[in-house]
Amino acid sequence: MKNIRFLILGIFFAIVLSKTQAISWYRFYEMFKFQSFHMFGIIGGAVVISAVFMQLFKSGKIKDINGNKIAPTPKKKGFISTLLGGTFFGLGWGISGACAAPIFVILGFKLIPALILLFGALLGAFIYGLLSKKLPN
Repeated sequence: MKNIRFLILGIFFAIVLSKTQAISWYRFYEMFKFQSFHMFGIIGGAVVISAVFMQLFKSGKIKDINGNKIAPTPKKKGFISTLLGGTFFGLGWGISGACAAPIFVILGFKLIPALILLFGALLGAFIYGLLSKKLPN
């Protein structure tokens, strides 16, 4: 019963993603061709909301499920690693037409394409895990 709020939050997030058309490959296509502000607005809103929640985590106003303070660890600053990671993420996003979060929402709409996307995402994460020690920063 304690975890029901996370299930409800996940369902709400899925509804928001589907209703804002953030799972549509056409919206990503428009974004990458700079033909529409739609996805840039969604991403910008997500950045603002994430920044607010990060401050709430740091101040201790939001705690984890056990009531412990959430202490985000600072990331190492690195230009090359950011450039490489962003490039690979963007290429995968552009080629597949799906970001990581909507893959699970897409599972509810288009099972086979979403399974292919999920397999590709998991394969990419696995390869990253193998190569992470050899990558810069």
